[in-house]
Amino acid sequence: MARIAYILLCHKDPEGIIAQAGRLTAAGDFVAIHFDANAPVAVYDRIRAALAGNPQVAFAARRIRCGWGEWSLVAATLEGIGAALAAFPEATHLYMISGDCMPIKSAEFVHDWLDRERADWIESFDFFTSGWIKTGLKEERLVYRHFLNERKHKRLFYAALEVQRRLGLRRRIPADIDVMIGSQWWCLRRSTVEAILDFLARRPDVTAFFRRTWIPDETFFQTLVPHLVPDEEIRRRTLTFLTFTDYGMPATFYDDHYDLLIAQDFLFARKISPEAAELKQRLGDLYAATDQSFAVSGEGRRLHAFLTGRGRIGRRFAPRFWETEGSLGRNRELLMIACKKWHVGKRLAERIRRVAGIPAIDYLFNEEATPLPDLGGIQTTLAKRTRHRRALMRMLFDWHATDRLVICLDPANVDLMHDFYADKCITRLLEVQCSFSDDFLVGHARRVGLAGAETPRSTIDRLLPTIRYDIRYESEQIRDANFPNVHVIREGSPADATAGALAAFLGIGEAAAREIAATGDLFSD
Repeated sequence: MARIAYILLCHKDPEGIIAQAGRLTAAGDFVAIHFDANAPVAVYDRIRAALAGNPQVAFAARRIRCGWGEWSLVAATLEGIGAALAAFPEATHLYMISGDCMPIKSAEFVHDWLDRERADWIESFDFFTSGWIKTGLKEERLVYRHFLNERKHKRLFYAALEVQRRLGLRRRIPADIDVMIGSQWWCLRRSTVEAILDFLARRPDVTAFFRRTWIPDETFFQTLVPHLVPDEEIRRRTLTFLTFTDYGMPATFYDDHYDLLIAQDFLFARKISPEAAELKQRLGDLYAATDQSFAVSGEGRRLHAFLTGRGRIGRRFAPRFWETEGSLGRNRELLMIACKKWHVGKRLAERIRRVAGIPAIDYLFNEEATPLPDLGGIQTTLAKRTRHRRALMRMLFDWHATDRLVICLDPANVDLMHDFYADKCITRLLEVQCSFSDDFLVGHARRVGLAGAETPRSTIDRLLPTIRYDIRYESEQIRDANFPNVHVIREGSPADATAGALAAFLGIGEAAAREIAATGDLFSD
Protein backbone atom coordinates (compact mmCIF):
# COMPACT_ATOMS: atom_id res chain seq x y z
CA MET A 1 0.00 0.00 0.00
CA ALA A 2 1.14 3.54 -0.77
CA ARG A 3 2.61 5.46 2.14
CA ILE A 4 3.19 9.14 1.59
CA ALA A 5 5.91 11.45 2.86
CA TYR A 6 4.43 14.93 2.61
CA ILE A 7 7.01 17.65 1.90
CA LEU A 8 5.49 20.53 3.83
CA LEU A 9 6.83 23.98 2.91
CA CYS A 10 5.61 26.62 5.35
CA HIS A 11 6.49 30.01 6.78
CA LYS A 12 3.68 30.95 9.18
CA ASP A 13 0.76 29.71 11.30
CA PRO A 14 2.62 27.39 13.70
CA GLU A 15 -0.55 26.06 15.33
CA GLY A 16 -1.94 25.19 11.90
CA ILE A 17 1.29 23.41 10.95
CA ILE A 18 1.25 21.39 14.17
CA ALA A 19 -2.38 20.39 13.62
CA GLN A 20 -1.78 19.55 9.96
CA ALA A 21 1.18 17.30 10.76
CA GLY A 22 -0.86 15.55 13.42
CA ARG A 23 -3.75 14.88 11.05
CA LEU A 24 -1.57 13.53 8.24
CA THR A 25 0.55 11.25 10.42
CA ALA A 26 -2.47 9.91 12.32
CA ALA A 27 -3.50 8.19 9.08
CA GLY A 28 -0.14 6.40 8.84
CA ASP A 29 1.68 8.83 6.55
CA PHE A 30 4.78 10.96 7.15
CA VAL A 31 5.60 14.66 7.11
CA ALA A 32 8.95 16.36 6.39
CA ILE A 33 8.79 20.05 7.33
CA HIS A 34 10.79 22.93 5.94
CA PHE A 35 9.99 26.12 7.87
CA ASP A 36 11.19 29.30 6.15
CA ALA A 37 14.30 30.78 7.80
CA ASN A 38 12.74 34.24 7.40
CA ALA A 39 10.32 33.29 10.19
CA PRO A 40 11.34 33.81 13.84
CA VAL A 41 13.41 31.06 15.45
CA ALA A 42 11.03 31.03 18.43
CA VAL A 43 8.11 30.08 16.17
CA TYR A 44 10.13 27.28 14.58
CA ASP A 45 11.20 26.02 18.01
CA ARG A 46 7.53 25.91 19.08
CA ILE A 47 6.69 23.66 16.11
CA ARG A 48 9.66 21.36 16.79
CA ALA A 49 8.80 21.09 20.48
CA ALA A 50 5.15 20.29 19.78
CA LEU A 51 6.03 17.55 17.26
CA ALA A 52 9.13 16.18 19.01
CA GLY A 53 7.30 13.04 20.17
CA ASN A 54 5.95 12.14 16.73
CA PRO A 55 8.35 9.70 14.96
CA GLN A 56 6.50 10.24 11.67
CA VAL A 57 7.61 13.88 11.49
CA ALA A 58 11.05 14.99 10.33
CA PHE A 59 12.55 18.43 9.84
CA ALA A 60 14.81 19.71 7.08
CA ALA A 61 18.43 19.74 8.22
CA ARG A 62 18.85 23.29 6.97
CA ARG A 63 16.36 26.16 6.90
CA ILE A 64 16.47 28.31 3.76
CA ARG A 65 15.41 31.95 3.52
CA CYS A 66 12.78 31.72 0.82
CA GLY A 67 11.70 34.39 -1.63
CA TRP A 68 9.07 34.29 -4.33
CA GLY A 69 10.50 33.50 -7.75
CA GLU A 70 13.91 32.51 -6.34
CA TRP A 71 15.94 29.32 -6.41
CA SER A 72 15.50 29.32 -2.63
CA LEU A 73 12.07 27.68 -3.00
CA VAL A 74 13.60 24.77 -4.92
CA ALA A 75 16.46 24.58 -2.42
CA ALA A 76 13.94 24.39 0.43
CA THR A 77 12.06 21.62 -1.40
CA LEU A 78 15.29 19.66 -1.85
CA GLU A 79 16.02 20.05 1.87
CA GLY A 80 12.57 18.63 2.65
CA ILE A 81 13.11 15.78 0.21
CA GLY A 82 16.44 14.91 1.81
CA ALA A 83 14.86 14.79 5.26
CA ALA A 84 11.99 12.60 4.02
CA LEU A 85 14.18 10.07 2.21
CA ALA A 86 16.53 9.74 5.18
CA ALA A 87 13.86 9.47 7.87
CA PHE A 88 11.14 7.44 6.15
CA PRO A 89 12.43 4.41 4.19
CA GLU A 90 8.86 3.05 4.12
CA ALA A 91 7.55 6.02 2.10
CA THR A 92 6.58 5.06 -1.45
CA HIS A 93 5.55 8.56 -2.62
CA LEU A 94 6.56 12.14 -1.88
CA TYR A 95 3.79 14.72 -2.09
CA MET A 96 4.59 18.43 -1.97
CA ILE A 97 2.14 20.63 -0.07
CA SER A 98 2.11 24.01 1.67
CA GLY A 99 0.81 25.12 5.02
CA ASP A 100 -2.34 26.36 3.26
CA CYS A 101 -3.19 22.91 1.83
CA MET A 102 -5.72 20.42 3.20
CA PRO A 103 -6.78 16.94 2.02
CA ILE A 104 -10.19 16.82 0.34
CA LYS A 105 -10.44 13.03 0.30
CA SER A 106 -9.91 10.34 2.93
CA ALA A 107 -6.46 8.81 3.44
CA GLU A 108 -7.94 5.51 2.37
CA PHE A 109 -9.08 7.05 -0.92
CA VAL A 110 -5.71 8.79 -1.43
CA HIS A 111 -3.75 5.57 -0.90
CA ASP A 112 -6.04 3.60 -3.22
CA TRP A 113 -5.65 6.31 -5.88
CA LEU A 114 -1.85 6.09 -5.79
CA ASP A 115 -1.88 2.28 -5.69
CA ARG A 116 -4.00 2.06 -8.83
CA GLU A 117 -1.35 3.53 -11.15
CA ARG A 118 2.41 3.26 -11.35
CA ALA A 119 2.86 6.91 -12.20
CA ASP A 120 4.13 10.34 -11.21
CA TRP A 121 1.68 13.21 -10.95
CA ILE A 122 3.12 16.54 -12.07
CA GLU A 123 2.13 19.29 -14.49
CA SER A 124 4.80 19.28 -17.21
CA PHE A 125 4.20 21.20 -20.43
CA ASP A 126 6.57 22.53 -23.07
CA PHE A 127 7.96 25.84 -21.84
CA PHE A 128 7.99 27.52 -25.24
CA THR A 129 4.91 26.17 -27.02
CA SER A 130 2.33 25.31 -24.35
CA GLY A 131 1.09 28.82 -23.62
CA TRP A 132 1.25 28.07 -19.88
CA ILE A 133 2.78 31.53 -19.29
CA LYS A 134 0.04 34.04 -20.07
CA THR A 135 1.83 37.37 -19.49
CA GLY A 136 5.22 38.79 -18.57
CA LEU A 137 8.69 37.39 -19.13
CA LYS A 138 8.99 34.08 -20.92
CA GLU A 139 12.26 33.18 -22.67
CA GLU A 140 13.98 35.79 -20.49
CA ARG A 141 13.36 33.58 -17.46
CA LEU A 142 15.87 31.10 -18.84
CA VAL A 143 18.38 32.75 -21.15
CA TYR A 144 19.41 35.53 -18.76
CA ARG A 145 20.86 35.18 -15.27
CA HIS A 146 18.70 36.31 -12.38
CA PHE A 147 20.41 37.22 -9.11
CA LEU A 148 17.80 39.47 -7.47
CA ASN A 149 14.32 39.04 -6.06
CA GLU A 150 11.96 40.78 -8.46
CA ARG A 151 9.46 41.56 -5.70
CA LYS A 152 12.03 43.14 -3.36
CA HIS A 153 14.27 44.84 -5.93
CA LYS A 154 12.02 45.48 -8.90
CA ARG A 155 14.06 48.31 -10.47
CA LEU A 156 17.40 46.54 -10.04
CA PHE A 157 15.91 43.27 -11.30
CA TYR A 158 14.78 44.80 -14.58
CA ALA A 159 17.89 46.98 -14.86
CA ALA A 160 20.09 43.86 -14.60
CA LEU A 161 17.92 42.18 -17.24
CA GLU A 162 18.25 45.18 -19.58
CA VAL A 163 22.04 45.29 -19.16
CA GLN A 164 22.28 41.63 -20.15
CA ARG A 165 20.07 42.25 -23.17
CA ARG A 166 22.16 45.17 -24.38
CA LEU A 167 25.45 43.35 -23.88
CA GLY A 168 24.16 40.18 -25.49
CA LEU A 169 24.81 38.09 -22.40
CA ARG A 170 22.42 35.31 -23.31
CA ARG A 171 23.26 31.89 -22.01
CA ARG A 172 22.58 28.47 -23.46
CA ILE A 173 20.10 26.00 -22.06
CA PRO A 174 21.80 22.62 -21.41
CA ALA A 175 21.73 20.91 -24.80
CA ASP A 176 20.06 17.68 -23.70
CA ILE A 177 17.36 19.34 -21.62
CA ASP A 178 13.86 20.19 -22.85
CA VAL A 179 12.58 22.79 -20.41
CA MET A 180 9.05 22.15 -19.19
CA ILE A 181 6.73 24.21 -16.98
CA GLY A 182 3.80 23.63 -14.64
CA SER A 183 2.45 23.93 -11.12
CA GLN A 184 4.89 23.38 -8.26
CA TRP A 185 2.45 21.05 -6.46
CA TRP A 186 3.39 17.49 -7.40
CA CYS A 187 3.25 13.89 -6.14
CA LEU A 188 6.20 11.74 -7.20
CA ARG A 189 7.19 8.14 -6.59
CA ARG A 190 10.19 7.56 -4.35
CA SER A 191 12.11 5.98 -7.22
CA THR A 192 11.60 9.11 -9.32
CA VAL A 193 12.83 11.43 -6.57
CA GLU A 194 15.89 9.25 -6.00
CA ALA A 195 16.59 9.30 -9.75
CA ILE A 196 16.42 13.10 -9.72
CA LEU A 197 18.93 13.35 -6.88
CA ASP A 198 21.28 10.90 -8.60
CA PHE A 199 21.03 12.91 -11.82
CA LEU A 200 21.80 16.18 -10.03
CA ALA A 201 24.86 14.62 -8.39
CA ARG A 202 26.17 13.77 -11.88
CA ARG A 203 25.07 17.01 -13.53
CA PRO A 204 26.01 20.08 -11.46
CA ASP A 205 25.63 22.14 -14.65
CA VAL A 206 21.86 21.55 -14.58
CA THR A 207 21.59 22.74 -10.99
CA ALA A 208 23.76 25.77 -11.85
CA PHE A 209 21.49 26.60 -14.79
CA PHE A 210 18.23 26.49 -12.83
CA ARG A 211 19.80 28.32 -9.88
CA ARG A 212 19.88 31.50 -12.00
CA THR A 213 16.52 31.13 -13.74
CA TRP A 214 13.49 33.12 -12.63
CA ILE A 215 10.65 31.21 -10.89
CA PRO A 216 12.49 27.84 -11.06
CA ASP A 217 9.88 26.15 -8.84
CA GLU A 218 7.67 26.12 -11.97
CA THR A 219 10.34 24.52 -14.19
CA PHE A 220 12.89 22.49 -12.18
CA PHE A 221 11.04 19.29 -11.25
CA GLN A 222 8.70 19.76 -14.21
CA THR A 223 11.74 19.47 -16.52
CA LEU A 224 13.63 16.71 -14.73
CA VAL A 225 10.74 14.25 -14.31
CA PRO A 226 10.06 13.77 -18.07
CA HIS A 227 13.83 13.79 -18.68
CA LEU A 228 14.22 10.75 -16.43
CA VAL A 229 10.85 8.95 -16.49
CA PRO A 230 9.07 7.30 -19.47
CA ASP A 231 6.17 9.37 -20.72
CA GLU A 232 3.64 6.57 -20.10
CA GLU A 233 4.47 6.77 -16.38
CA ILE A 234 3.70 10.50 -16.08
CA ARG A 235 0.26 11.95 -15.46
CA ARG A 236 0.70 15.58 -16.49
CA ARG A 237 -1.62 17.11 -13.94
CA THR A 238 -1.47 18.12 -10.31
CA LEU A 239 -3.42 16.32 -7.60
CA THR A 240 -3.89 19.60 -5.70
CA PHE A 241 -6.96 21.65 -6.56
CA LEU A 242 -6.50 25.40 -6.85
CA THR A 243 -8.21 28.11 -8.82
CA PHE A 244 -7.57 31.80 -9.27
CA THR A 245 -9.36 35.07 -8.56
CA ASP A 246 -9.82 38.01 -10.90
CA TYR A 247 -6.53 39.41 -9.55
CA GLY A 248 -4.57 36.29 -10.52
CA MET A 249 -4.20 35.17 -6.90
CA PRO A 250 -5.05 31.64 -5.74
CA ALA A 251 -8.64 31.67 -4.53
CA THR A 252 -9.08 31.22 -0.78
CA PHE A 253 -11.60 28.67 0.51
CA TYR A 254 -13.80 29.14 3.57
CA ASP A 255 -16.12 27.11 5.79
CA ASP A 256 -18.96 27.02 3.26
CA HIS A 257 -16.78 25.46 0.52
CA TYR A 258 -16.71 21.94 1.98
CA ASP A 259 -19.17 20.35 -0.47
CA LEU A 260 -17.51 22.09 -3.42
CA LEU A 261 -14.04 20.86 -2.47
CA ILE A 262 -14.76 17.20 -1.80
CA ALA A 263 -16.53 16.97 -5.17
CA GLN A 264 -13.36 17.84 -7.08
CA ASP A 265 -11.22 15.29 -8.92
CA PHE A 266 -8.22 16.05 -6.70
CA LEU A 267 -6.73 14.79 -3.44
CA PHE A 268 -5.78 18.11 -1.81
CA ALA A 269 -6.81 21.76 -2.12
CA ARG A 270 -5.16 25.12 -1.51
CA LYS A 271 -5.55 27.79 -0.22
CA ILE A 272 -7.62 27.16 2.88
CA SER A 273 -8.25 30.34 4.85
CA PRO A 274 -6.64 30.56 8.32
CA GLU A 275 -10.11 31.64 9.50
CA ALA A 276 -11.83 28.49 8.19
CA ALA A 277 -11.55 26.50 11.43
CA GLU A 278 -14.72 24.52 10.75
CA LEU A 279 -13.60 23.60 7.23
CA LYS A 280 -10.18 22.47 8.50
CA GLN A 281 -11.80 20.35 11.18
CA ARG A 282 -14.22 18.70 8.74
CA LEU A 283 -11.50 17.98 6.19
CA GLY A 284 -9.22 16.65 8.92
CA ASP A 285 -11.95 14.31 10.10
CA LEU A 286 -12.56 13.27 6.51
CA TYR A 287 -8.91 12.31 6.00
CA ALA A 288 -9.08 9.95 8.98
CA ALA A 289 -12.42 8.42 7.97
CA THR A 290 -12.87 4.99 6.35
CA ASP A 291 -15.38 3.55 3.87
CA GLN A 292 -16.09 6.95 2.35
CA SER A 293 -17.49 7.35 -1.15
CA PHE A 294 -17.16 10.54 -3.20
CA ALA A 295 -19.41 11.84 -5.97
CA VAL A 296 -16.83 13.62 -8.09
CA SER A 297 -18.22 16.34 -10.37
CA GLY A 298 -15.04 18.33 -11.00
CA GLU A 299 -16.82 21.59 -11.81
CA GLY A 300 -14.98 23.67 -9.20
CA ARG A 301 -12.96 25.99 -11.41
CA ARG A 302 -15.81 26.70 -13.83
CA LEU A 303 -18.26 27.29 -10.99
CA HIS A 304 -15.91 29.57 -9.10
CA ALA A 305 -15.16 31.56 -12.27
CA PHE A 306 -18.89 31.82 -13.06
CA LEU A 307 -19.84 33.13 -9.63
CA THR A 308 -16.97 35.55 -9.13
CA GLY A 309 -17.20 36.75 -12.72
CA ARG A 310 -20.71 37.99 -12.02
CA GLY A 311 -19.89 39.55 -8.68
CA ARG A 312 -22.27 37.28 -6.77
CA ILE A 313 -22.68 38.31 -3.14
CA GLY A 314 -23.74 35.29 -1.13
CA ARG A 315 -22.74 32.84 1.55
CA ARG A 316 -22.29 29.47 -0.12
CA PHE A 317 -19.25 30.31 -2.20
CA ALA A 318 -18.25 33.51 -0.36
CA PRO A 319 -18.55 37.12 -1.57
CA ARG A 320 -16.03 38.90 -3.69
CA PHE A 321 -14.07 40.24 -0.76
CA TRP A 322 -12.40 42.98 -2.78
CA GLU A 323 -15.73 44.81 -3.18
CA THR A 324 -16.03 48.10 -1.30
CA GLU A 325 -18.40 46.67 1.29
CA GLY A 326 -16.11 43.75 2.10
CA SER A 327 -14.99 43.52 5.72
CA LEU A 328 -11.53 42.83 7.04
CA GLY A 329 -13.08 40.34 9.48
CA ARG A 330 -15.02 40.84 12.67
CA ASN A 331 -12.41 39.20 14.93
CA ARG A 332 -9.34 40.77 13.34
CA GLU A 333 -7.35 43.59 14.90
CA LEU A 334 -5.95 46.37 12.72
CA LEU A 335 -3.38 48.44 14.60
CA MET A 336 -2.50 51.76 12.91
CA ILE A 337 0.59 53.82 13.71
CA ALA A 338 0.20 57.46 12.64
CA CYS A 339 3.59 59.15 12.53
CA LYS A 340 4.69 62.10 10.41
CA LYS A 341 8.36 61.16 10.61
CA TRP A 342 8.31 58.03 8.49
CA HIS A 343 11.73 56.87 9.66
CA VAL A 344 10.43 56.94 13.24
CA GLY A 345 7.30 55.00 12.29
CA LYS A 346 9.38 52.41 10.42
CA ARG A 347 11.78 52.07 13.35
CA LEU A 348 8.88 51.48 15.72
CA ALA A 349 7.30 48.95 13.33
CA GLU A 350 10.56 47.02 13.14
CA ARG A 351 10.81 46.87 16.93
CA ILE A 352 7.21 45.62 17.13
CA ARG A 353 7.99 42.87 14.62
CA ARG A 354 11.07 41.78 16.54
CA VAL A 355 9.83 42.06 20.12
CA ALA A 356 6.07 41.42 19.91
CA GLY A 357 6.12 39.13 16.87
CA ILE A 358 3.19 40.98 15.28
CA PRO A 359 3.43 41.47 11.49
CA ALA A 360 3.99 45.17 10.83
CA ILE A 361 3.95 46.83 7.42
CA ASP A 362 5.52 50.22 6.72
CA TYR A 363 3.82 53.10 4.90
CA LEU A 364 2.04 50.95 2.29
CA PHE A 365 -0.45 53.71 1.37
CA ASN A 366 2.27 56.37 1.15
CA GLU A 367 5.37 54.73 -0.33
CA GLU A 368 5.10 52.72 -3.53
CA ALA A 369 8.41 50.98 -2.72
CA THR A 370 7.05 49.45 0.50
CA PRO A 371 7.94 45.72 0.38
CA LEU A 372 4.73 43.71 -0.07
CA PRO A 373 4.05 40.11 -1.09
CA ASP A 374 2.77 39.40 -4.57
CA LEU A 375 -1.00 39.78 -4.26
CA GLY A 376 -1.88 39.39 -7.92
CA GLY A 377 -1.27 43.02 -8.90
CA ILE A 378 -3.47 44.80 -6.37
CA GLN A 379 -0.30 45.85 -4.48
CA THR A 380 1.61 47.27 -7.45
CA THR A 381 0.66 50.96 -7.25
CA LEU A 382 -0.47 53.38 -4.56
CA ALA A 383 -3.61 54.08 -6.57
CA LYS A 384 -4.60 50.40 -6.60
CA ARG A 385 -3.79 49.95 -2.93
CA THR A 386 -5.90 52.93 -1.94
CA ARG A 387 -8.79 52.12 -4.28
CA HIS A 388 -8.95 48.51 -3.03
CA ARG A 389 -7.84 49.30 0.50
CA ARG A 390 -10.02 46.79 2.33
CA ALA A 391 -9.30 44.05 -0.19
CA LEU A 392 -5.59 44.72 0.16
CA MET A 393 -5.73 44.57 3.95
CA ARG A 394 -7.79 41.39 3.95
CA MET A 395 -5.32 39.74 1.59
CA LEU A 396 -2.43 40.83 3.82
CA PHE A 397 -4.14 39.34 6.88
CA ASP A 398 -4.55 36.09 4.92
CA TRP A 399 -1.00 36.13 3.59
CA HIS A 400 0.47 36.61 7.08
CA ALA A 401 -2.02 34.07 8.51
CA THR A 402 -2.74 36.41 11.39
CA ASP A 403 -5.65 38.12 13.07
CA ARG A 404 -3.45 41.05 14.23
CA LEU A 405 -1.67 43.37 11.84
CA VAL A 406 0.18 46.67 12.33
CA ILE A 407 0.41 49.27 9.55
CA CYS A 408 2.05 52.69 9.40
CA LEU A 409 0.13 55.66 8.02
CA ASP A 410 0.97 59.31 7.48
CA PRO A 411 -1.25 61.44 9.77
CA ALA A 412 -2.63 63.07 6.63
CA ASN A 413 -4.43 59.78 5.82
CA VAL A 414 -7.39 60.55 8.07
CA ASP A 415 -9.76 59.32 5.36
CA LEU A 416 -8.16 55.87 5.53
CA MET A 417 -8.45 55.90 9.31
CA HIS A 418 -12.17 56.74 9.04
CA ASP A 419 -12.68 53.91 6.56
CA PHE A 420 -10.90 51.30 8.67
CA TYR A 421 -12.66 52.43 11.84
CA ALA A 422 -15.97 51.94 10.00
CA ASP A 423 -15.10 48.29 9.38
CA LYS A 424 -16.30 45.41 11.55
CA CYS A 425 -12.75 44.65 12.61
CA ILE A 426 -11.22 45.79 15.92
CA THR A 427 -9.27 48.97 15.19
CA ARG A 428 -6.77 50.82 17.37
CA LEU A 429 -4.64 53.86 16.61
CA LEU A 430 -1.30 54.96 18.01
CA GLU A 431 -0.38 58.57 17.28
CA VAL A 432 3.36 59.17 17.52
CA GLN A 433 3.95 62.87 18.19
CA CYS A 434 7.46 64.02 17.27
CA SER A 435 9.39 67.25 17.59
CA PHE A 436 10.13 68.98 14.29
CA SER A 437 13.27 71.03 13.82
CA ASP A 438 13.53 73.62 11.05
CA ASP A 439 16.04 71.38 9.26
CA PHE A 440 13.58 68.48 9.27
CA LEU A 441 10.79 70.69 7.91
CA VAL A 442 13.05 71.97 5.14
CA GLY A 443 13.87 68.38 4.19
CA HIS A 444 10.17 67.53 4.30
CA ALA A 445 9.36 70.46 1.99
CA ARG A 446 11.92 69.19 -0.51
CA ARG A 447 10.68 65.60 -0.29
CA VAL A 448 7.08 66.58 -1.06
CA GLY A 449 8.05 69.03 -3.82
CA LEU A 450 7.31 72.29 -2.00
CA ALA A 451 10.94 73.35 -2.29
CA GLY A 452 14.01 72.44 -4.29
CA ALA A 453 17.73 72.59 -3.84
CA GLU A 454 17.81 76.11 -5.31
CA THR A 455 14.80 77.55 -3.46
CA PRO A 456 15.84 80.84 -1.77
CA ARG A 457 16.11 80.77 2.01
CA SER A 458 13.67 83.66 2.24
CA THR A 459 11.00 81.55 0.51
CA ILE A 460 11.72 78.60 2.78
CA ASP A 461 11.45 80.82 5.85
CA ARG A 462 7.95 81.82 4.72
CA LEU A 463 7.04 78.18 4.12
CA LEU A 464 8.11 76.82 7.49
CA PRO A 465 5.26 78.24 9.62
CA THR A 466 2.69 76.91 7.14
CA ILE A 467 4.24 73.44 7.08
CA ARG A 468 4.42 73.38 10.87
CA TYR A 469 0.74 74.42 11.04
CA ASP A 470 -0.23 71.67 8.53
CA ILE A 471 1.40 69.04 10.70
CA ARG A 472 -0.39 70.38 13.77
CA TYR A 473 -3.68 70.50 11.83
CA GLU A 474 -3.34 66.83 10.84
CA SER A 475 -2.92 65.90 14.49
CA GLU A 476 -5.97 67.98 15.40
CA GLN A 477 -8.01 66.22 12.72
CA ILE A 478 -7.23 62.89 14.34
CA ARG A 479 -8.37 64.19 17.72
CA ASP A 480 -11.49 65.83 16.24
CA ALA A 481 -12.50 62.50 14.65
CA ASN A 482 -13.10 61.10 18.16
CA PHE A 483 -11.85 57.69 17.15
CA PRO A 484 -12.11 55.07 19.93
CA ASN A 485 -9.05 53.19 21.14
CA VAL A 486 -6.56 55.98 20.43
CA HIS A 487 -3.20 55.99 22.21
CA VAL A 488 -0.45 58.60 22.08
CA ILE A 489 3.29 58.51 22.62
CA ARG A 490 5.37 61.69 22.53
CA GLU A 491 9.01 62.35 21.93
CA GLY A 492 10.61 63.15 25.27
CA SER A 493 7.89 61.49 27.38
CA PRO A 494 8.95 59.27 30.32
CA ALA A 495 9.62 55.65 29.40
CA ASP A 496 6.81 54.48 31.71
CA ALA A 497 4.22 56.54 29.84
CA THR A 498 5.48 55.31 26.46
CA ALA A 499 5.49 51.69 27.60
CA GLY A 500 1.97 51.99 29.00
CA ALA A 501 0.62 53.38 25.72
CA LEU A 502 2.40 50.67 23.71
CA ALA A 503 1.10 47.89 25.96
CA ALA A 504 -2.48 49.12 25.58
CA PHE A 505 -2.14 49.68 21.83
CA LEU A 506 -0.51 46.33 21.05
CA GLY A 507 -2.23 44.27 23.72
CA ILE A 508 1.10 42.96 25.00
CA GLY A 509 2.69 42.55 28.40
CA GLU A 510 4.46 45.32 30.25
CA ALA A 511 7.92 43.76 29.87
CA ALA A 512 7.67 43.56 26.07
CA ALA A 513 6.25 47.10 25.92
CA ARG A 514 9.16 48.39 28.00
CA GLU A 515 11.62 46.66 25.68
CA ILE A 516 10.08 48.44 22.68
CA ALA A 517 9.93 51.76 24.53
CA ALA A 518 13.61 51.42 25.48
CA THR A 519 14.66 51.68 21.83
CA GLY A 520 17.37 54.31 22.25
CA ASP A 521 17.30 55.82 18.77
CA LEU A 522 13.52 55.65 18.23
CA PHE A 523 13.11 59.41 17.69
CA SER A 524 16.54 60.08 16.22
CA ASP A 525 16.77 62.00 12.96
